[in-house]
Amino acid sequence: MLPNEEGSTRRQLLQLIKVQGSCRIRELAQSLEVTEMAIRRHMHKLEEEGLITARAVRHGMGRPVLYYSLTVLADERFPRKYSQLTLDLLSELEEQPSGAQMIDSMFIGRRDKLEARYEERMQHRSLKDRVMELAIIQNAGGYMAEWESTDEFEVYQLYEYNCPISQIACRYRQACECEQQLFEKLLDADVERTQCLADGAACCTYKIRPKQKHLQHL
Repeated sequence: MLPNEEGSTRRQLLQLIKVQGSCRIRELAQSLEVTEMAIRRHMHKLEEEGLITARAVRHGMGRPVLYYSLTVLADERFPRKYSQLTLDLLSELEEQPSGAQMIDSMFIGRRDKLEARYEERMQHRSLKDRVMELAIIQNAGGYMAEWESTDEFEVYQLYEYNCPISQIACRYRQACECEQQLFEKLLDADVERTQCLADGAACCTYKIRPKQKHLQHL
């Protein structure tokens, strides 16, 4: 079987399990009209990728039967409309009295919660290590982040090639402002955004340098 055909079969398997909730090998083989051996091979690969999980169910005195279901990781592969729902809710809120101020407060609250969540990971680290850790945090959130040192002493660049909330950020720039403020707080550094995906750039770029007060003590 060709690689693209294998990928198509695995997508079909995920869709079947999504619809039916949990399935046995026999049921999947019958639905796709392929051998049970072929299904087992695909299921083994999906298990390795963390997309499905197996649960053994015993019927009577016979051997347990394996039922397969999707993991949270697999569930995220199916289309979702979170961004549109969020935009609709924010738009509705914006039309209410003091709605604009409430939206500002929501973004600030999100910023503060993220700071509280990650600040411990930044303690007792050099600025370089904090930038490295921030890239790890952003990658876990789907931002496709990279960082690099520059020719300037203790100055770094952070790049984000994807924005999971791009639709929201394009309309509500508070998202971008709060992200920059979050970086400044977590890194305890001066952070300048020089490019932004919401403005049509290829990536969000941040220039990071020690705070002036820190430089005065060097």
